[in-house]
Parts: sequence; structure tokens; C-alpha cells
Amino acid sequence: MLNELLAVAGGFALLTWSADRFVVGASAVAYNLKVSPLIIGLTIVSIGTSAPEILVSAIAAWQGNSGLAVGNALGSNIINMGLILGLTALIAPLNVHSSIVKRELPVLLVVMSATLLLLMDGALGRLDGTLLLTGMAVMLIWVVHLGRTKQTPTDPMGEEFAEEIPTNVGMSSAIFWLVVGGVCLLGSSRLLVWGAVSIAQAMGVSDLVIGLTIVALGTSLPELAASVMSAIKNEHDIALGNIIGSNIFNLLAVLGLAGAIHPIVIDAVVLTRDYPFMVGLTLALFVMAYGFRGPGRINRIEGAILILAFCAYQTLLYFSELA
Repeated sequence: MLNELLAVAGGFALLTWSADRFVVGASAVAYNLKVSPLIIGLTIVSIGTSAPEILVSAIAAWQGNSGLAVGNALGSNIINMGLILGLTALIAPLNVHSSIVKRELPVLLVVMSATLLLLMDGALGRLDGTLLLTGMAVMLIWVVHLGRTKQTPTDPMGEEFAEEIPTNVGMSSAIFWLVVGGVCLLGSSRLLVWGAVSIAQAMGVSDLVIGLTIVALGTSLPELAASVMSAIKNEHDIALGNIIGSNIFNLLAVLGLAGAIHPIVIDAVVLTRDYPFMVGLTLALFVMAYGFRGPGRINRIEGAILILAFCAYQTLLYFSELA
């Protein structure tokens, strides 16, 4: 068991570091190719912070651990909204001014509803996965279009991204970190999956619950770091935008790639416990952040409510395993 625990701990640490290096390298390559900071932030940074979830679920699906793949995707979304966003709002109440964030919130609801329709038959087949990946491609085209319209270059999020994108990294160094980050992401993902599956088998815990908890928390560390640092720097739109973008990509890219690699049987409890809870958190986020009568705002009380909801969900998982 010690080797497995070390594998999970080492996988988490290397995963977080390699995701950061991958984002730095990819962002610097794009900047050197004269891509605007807003487009870099909306695409490369969002995909980069979701890269751990994408690779972990893909490897889990490839090895036949479908519960881990599904649990990682849904669990990451729940952690993003409950724990990470709640903690971020406790550190600094989030004021939402970006029109892009307000446009992405309804898109998240649509993506979540469409994904649920695909899962209702109790399976995520290769066709379903391909449809989700197609939706991912459409989403990327849409956000690039948003980043290039005349209205959005002055969006507050664009200004915040401009301050964060690395501008002093040469092309050779950028490519180096892109390659190193990608290779280490792959290696650390395989290490993490092996350790997590071994622990689940030794403890008699389902792959689904391991994916919803330990693995989801580990793969969400890049989002945690990015959101907390953005809040501390008063970059509120980036903090929330990272969460929304990551949740969209988790449903479209993480579930989509896993389903395309290997057909997945969806545990019935996913549709009665985990997905409804994710939907509830998303609706709460929409009400808090959209700002129907002005700028959206997530205050400290609402942040505490999100954290309490997350703790309640973890308690539910614990008692579900005991039953």
C-alpha cells in the first residue's frame, strides 16, 4: 500500500508542476506567434488547466477503469464549484464584470443538459464521445470568435490575461517547456491512475468514488492554484472564467475522449446522486455570478455555502460507501 500511496502523492505533485509548465510553454508559443492574450487565455490556458483531467480519464478509460474516468470528470466539476470557487470567494469576494463570463455561464448549462441526455441510456459509447468532442471543437471555435470580435478586446478578462501571459519566453524555451510539460503530464497521469486503482482495489472502494474524490481533487489542483492566485491579484473574472471553462471542457473533452477511447457503462448512482448534485451547484453558481440586475458577485457568505455544500456531498459519498 505504501508504494501506491507514494505513487498517488508523486503523481499529484508532478501533475501540478507539469500542467503549469505545459500552460507556460503553450501560452508562450502562441504569444510568440502573435496570438492575442484573450484568445490564449480562453483556449490554451483553459485547456491546459484541464489537461490533467483529460489525460487521467483517457488513461483510465483505455485501461478499462470506466468508473474512475467518469468520476474524475464529474468530481472535478463538483470540486471546482464547491471547494475551489467557495474557497476563492472566502479569500476575496468575486466581482464579475466580463461579458465573456456571462456568455459562458449559459453555455455551461446547455453543455451540461446535452451531456445528461447522452448519459440517460446508461452508457457513453464511442458515438456519444465523438459528439462531445465535436461540441468541444465548436466551443473552441466560438471562444476564438469571441476573442476576435470588436466588443471583447476591451473586456476586463482580456486585460487580466494580458498581465498573466508570459511575454519574455523565447520560442525555443517555450517549445521546450511545452514538450517537457506534455511528456510529464502523460507520465504523472499514468502513475496517478495506477496508484488510485490499486488503492481502490485494496480498500474495497469503487473506482467511481475514488475518481469523484481523491483523483478529482488531485487533477483539480491547477484550477485551485489558478483561481486562488487570480483572486489574490484582484483578477476576479479570470478566477471565475477558469472554473467555468474547466467545467465545460471536463464534460466535453474529458468525458468525450474517455467515451471515444472505450465505451463506458454509466453506474446508475451517477444519474441519481452525482450528476444532480453537479447540476444543483451549477444553478447556484449561475444565480450568484450572472448578475441579473448588474455586475455579478459571489460574496463570502455564498462562498461558505458552496463549501458547506461540498462537505455535505463528501459526507454523502462516505455513507453511500458504507451502505
